[in-house]
Amino acid sequence: MRAFHRKLGCMLTLLLAMATALRPFAALAEAEPAAPEASILVYHRFADEATDSMTVRVATFEAHLAWLRAHGYRIVPLRDIVAWIDDPSATLPPKAIAITVDDGHRSVYEVMRPIVLRERFPVTLFIYPSAISNASYAMTWPELRELRDTGLFDIQSHTWWHPNFNTERRRLSGPAFEQFALTQFTHSRDLLEHQLGGRVDMLAWPFGIYDDELVALARHAGYRAAFTIEPHNVARSTQPLAIPRFLMVDACTPARLGQLLGQHPAARQPQP
Repeated sequence: MRAFHRKLGCMLTLLLAMATALRPFAALAEAEPAAPEASILVYHRFADEATDSMTVRVATFEAHLAWLRAHGYRIVPLRDIVAWIDDPSATLPPKAIAITVDDGHRSVYEVMRPIVLRERFPVTLFIYPSAISNASYAMTWPELRELRDTGLFDIQSHTWWHPNFNTERRRLSGPAFEQFALTQFTHSRDLLEHQLGGRVDMLAWPFGIYDDELVALARHAGYRAAFTIEPHNVARSTQPLAIPRFLMVDACTPARLGQLLGQHPAARQPQP
């Protein structure tokens, strides 16, 4: 019996030692849980006053950034989220979020750039290059190069001239539409890579329009990821060529942003 008690005591001592040794790892796991989902925001234009539906006031954008900081969100490169979808071994921090801007409006250079340089967070721009250095509302190639050279802006494709694919499909025959879509994908990519260098393999769907045929054509053209304006968070199971983003407008208050991202009211209360 004494031998039994000694053996039991040894076993209990060993289990206690193992529990003590593993405690730091358990605490680390609690502090850094795996990200179950990520989020992506998409903006278009910035100004002091919102004169149209796609313009976000500077005050609103600053309020969004302040809310994200206050609630523990980490702004990460969009490519990190794409890698997290593609690679089971890739990781993201909790509350990972990416910021994107579509179209190439000159307010990105004039208004957003100083904020990004001050706050030092990554941004992905989706550009339709037919407007660059051509349209009065758009940025120029030298401005895009300056943004690229900051190391904070990744410049990707929004097709060649931002067509409405539904309209073009009604207008064109099947083979002609296929060629039209491929040209939109490849010409944009080739010109952006020629003018700016780097790798262009991500696409934002114009007007958020996509379907199985367009996804197949974009994949054939060499795109590894494409982005919609469907208002959902991103899961690991998200299809890489239909990744959702939340469309940001000026009416989106910080409280509304929290609701979109899935924050419960209790989680939005400031900490003492």
